[in-house]
Amino acid sequence: MLAARIVKDLGIDVIGLCCVMPFSLRDKAEGPQEGSRMDRFARQTGIPLHRADITEDFLEMLVKPKFGYGSHLNPCIDCKILMFKKAHQLMQELGASFLISGEVVGQRPFSQQRRTLQQIDAEAGTTGLVLRPLSAQLLEETVAEKQGWVARQRLYSFSGRSRQPQTDLAVMLGIIEFQQPAGGCLLTDPRFTDRLSDLMKRERLNADNVALLKVGRHYRVGAEGRLIVGRHEKDNQEIGRLAHAGDLIFEPPSAIPGPTALGRGIVSDEDIKLCCRVMARYCDRGAAPEIEIVWRAAGSSERSGRVAKPLSDDELARMRI
Repeated sequence: MLAARIVKDLGIDVIGLCCVMPFSLRDKAEGPQEGSRMDRFARQTGIPLHRADITEDFLEMLVKPKFGYGSHLNPCIDCKILMFKKAHQLMQELGASFLISGEVVGQRPFSQQRRTLQQIDAEAGTTGLVLRPLSAQLLEETVAEKQGWVARQRLYSFSGRSRQPQTDLAVMLGIIEFQQPAGGCLLTDPRFTDRLSDLMKRERLNADNVALLKVGRHYRVGAEGRLIVGRHEKDNQEIGRLAHAGDLIFEPPSAIPGPTALGRGIVSDEDIKLCCRVMARYCDRGAAPEIEIVWRAAGSSERSGRVAKPLSDDELARMRI
């Protein structure tokens, strides 16, 4: 936001690019009427916003990133390279003259060191094309500065881990709604990356399977099966939305409070029995030692039932992903 606003205030037309991928942190302020924080900023500043879905390319890269991972499964350098490649492609399609990025020298130890920024530009084929307004005075001159399109003295020399200079500048520019500093995307979250690592070892790494990682409690069933149990009504609804052919849906009888669960890769009667026992643990059984669990194939109305005794907490812990 800051980088775009700085350059636009210099009288230059700016086009926004949002690279869509499955591991971005959700905008907590997002709503159906107002749109995301980014949408609101684009409207307020008159910056047209393009979205590019890079999910397929990102997942292919994630299996074996050229520059490796950070502290978890975060391929930050390769991620930046991929985004700049997409931006460079769009730049050529739209007839733009250079690229703008909000990076700050030294702000992130893995991907924002001066030498790393140069490496990213070289790998993406964008050397000299990426203007980083917040740290431009600490970096080599770019095409935009050499051509006189941007006055270097009107750019900044921010560096280091502190976000205070950026916060102060945002206030000065009247940007009052912005995302607070955070640890990064979901690939820096140890709980999430444990699930992702398990998925990459046993199942296909695709958008459908990744979407499920963000929902509910996860349990490994057999060698390749997985059961996702909703934690609340929103999870239950999301599980129904994400189910597709081949999945099984598990529910308590209509009169009994309990979650919805999705079974993927469930192939045997023993797998179904185990899923029912997991479900029984989360249903309101009262004083009953057992409960009937209902299950059906996704997209089908034909139901089957099985009386199941709940697993113990220790048994659940051994299955949990």
